[in-house]
Amino acid sequence: MVKRIKVRIWLTGLVIALGALLVWIDPRGPQDISIDPDAQAQEPGHVLKNAEITLFGDNGNVLQSLKTPRLIHTPQRSETWAEEPQAVLYDSENRQWLASADVGTLNTATQALLMSGSARLIAPDEGWQLDTELLHYDGLNQHAWSETPVLLQQPPQQMSASRMDAWLNTSQVRLNDNVRGTHPPATQP
Repeated sequence: MVKRIKVRIWLTGLVIALGALLVWIDPRGPQDISIDPDAQAQEPGHVLKNAEITLFGDNGNVLQSLKTPRLIHTPQRSETWAEEPQAVLYDSENRQWLASADVGTLNTATQALLMSGSARLIAPDEGWQLDTELLHYDGLNQHAWSETPVLLQQPPQQMSASRMDAWLNTSQVRLNDNVRGTHPPATQP
């Protein structure tokens, strides 16, 4: 009987030791995985539908607002991606300028907005609109520019150019390189 107990204890110890060895060498077992900070910085923090974001200046004035049906924000990079964004940009006199595109990327730290794909900037007070494929906007300096071909329209007039700059605070637009325009004569009533 004592011999049977010794054999059972020995077999139990062997089974436990064998089980511990299998758990230790099992590749599917728990493993310590370090977090890659570069990969984590690429992960979105927020995904929102039908969102509106508003950026304020140091004095509390609204500098720009953005509406979008889908917004993805990555806080580690201070970057917000927007689908079909509709932006309202404000100049120093609180006039509104309207911008839209297929896709927008907003850097919330620098207030830089990049609108791409059928980008449009409208100056409602002046009655003109500007169309381009890639529109950059510096929200801190209220400066918009494009280094892709642009079409500036104020019906019935229109002008095209290879590049443009627009300063919202002074309502100035500069067209550069290969500038062409159509300016029909005024008709008498």
